[in-house]
Amino acid sequence: MIRALILLIALMAAGPVAADDRALPVNRQQVTLSFAPVVKQVAPAVVNIYTRKVVQTRVNPLFDDPFFRQFFGGNGVPGLSQERVQNSLGSGVIVRSTGVIITNNHVTGGADQIKVVLADKREFDAKIIGADERSDLAVLQLQKVNESLPALDLADSDQVEVGDMVLAIGDPFGVGQTVTSGIVSALARSAIDVGGYRSFIQTDAAINPGNSGGALVTSDGRLIGINTAIYSQSGGNIGIGFAIPSNMVRTVLASILKQGHAVHAWFGATGQTVTADLAKNLGLSRPQGVAITRVTTDSPAARAGIRTGDVVRKVNGRAIGDADELRYILATLQVGSTATLDLTRDGADLAVRMAIEAPPEMPPRRTTLLKGRQPLAGVTVANLNPALADELGIQFDEPGVIITKISDDSYAARIGVQVGDIVWDVNGETAKTVDDLVRLLAIPVDGWKVTLNRGGRSIQFSVSN
Repeated sequence: MIRALILLIALMAAGPVAADDRALPVNRQQVTLSFAPVVKQVAPAVVNIYTRKVVQTRVNPLFDDPFFRQFFGGNGVPGLSQERVQNSLGSGVIVRSTGVIITNNHVTGGADQIKVVLADKREFDAKIIGADERSDLAVLQLQKVNESLPALDLADSDQVEVGDMVLAIGDPFGVGQTVTSGIVSALARSAIDVGGYRSFIQTDAAINPGNSGGALVTSDGRLIGINTAIYSQSGGNIGIGFAIPSNMVRTVLASILKQGHAVHAWFGATGQTVTADLAKNLGLSRPQGVAITRVTTDSPAARAGIRTGDVVRKVNGRAIGDADELRYILATLQVGSTATLDLTRDGADLAVRMAIEAPPEMPPRRTTLLKGRQPLAGVTVANLNPALADELGIQFDEPGVIITKISDDSYAARIGVQVGDIVWDVNGETAKTVDDLVRLLAIPVDGWKVTLNRGGRSIQFSVSN
């Protein structure tokens, strides 16, 4: 029965056959439909990754509260913390024959030791070359590799279509390398909270814990994605898995290998997804694209002539569905290239050319640990610029002073100041730069009134000297 079904599928794929040309299969090859040749080609490039991390845990959870820690110092009381070893496993894909591996950042993040096991059971130590939390990707280098290893080439994920056959290869639950098959169920999925660029390939090929970082390949053996997440209420596969598209992988891989860290294109504009109501108000025939709400001065978007109120419909001919998709497409473009953006402005269609630039380090960060007798002592701040905003995964609108680190035993930690807060002013005077903030905090006063910006909300606190 099974062989008859397979034969029927093969005959249907071949198209109509004239009655005189019909014949029974005469050998095994004519009956069997198999992905075995593709698996033999790609499986040696998929690896298992084992990580080890030593973490400090407190015996008493009360000492996780800054209020209690202030009585015992930032490190707590000796004997109230202990070391614990965390082990985890995942998968990865060799993308350079020299032993360069791409995997998920959440597989290797914070690891003290990384062990990689090849498909032929050989083991290698590996180190992290660079990682990108926003795309949830990490690049590893195998140590002491003295031969050319099997590697997969990255395909153009923009050419993938819903319904394409795919194979998922990885190490689910640590049982060993496993291959599953399915189809591309959807594209540009953004309804999962993984990383900062949410535009995933969805597949029904079985993906389970341990598959993270493994390969999603086409039926002809091309890498189109890195398996990353699943939707599940039980923790196991229910046929809804997500992979990072290979075009994002290509951009992150290239910048990390060249510069040691990921570099994504700077757009310099923000917008909102065009909904049905917004499309009606803008006079659009259908809800599609992103309406620009803000353009940063002297940004690539501004220099390209993009204005507030424009609707971005396409980038390099690819239709834009929502704001997440626009952010993803721009992030996959190579710095130094140019892109064509199709816009709608006041009911008319037009196209503009935009240079793809790296986010600049202007103004210089000037990372500074604040000291002295003032309410922000123990807080590390920096000048917010487009490059730092990109690293932190936040939108850059204008320069300011951002908090990047807070000492556990500082007064700021005790009153709830948070990393990512932007210092607006001190005693009514604006702190535009780190130097401004240092100067304002050093002025002899009877007290301080500090205003912070937290995600668009104004937060103010007062402290007596």
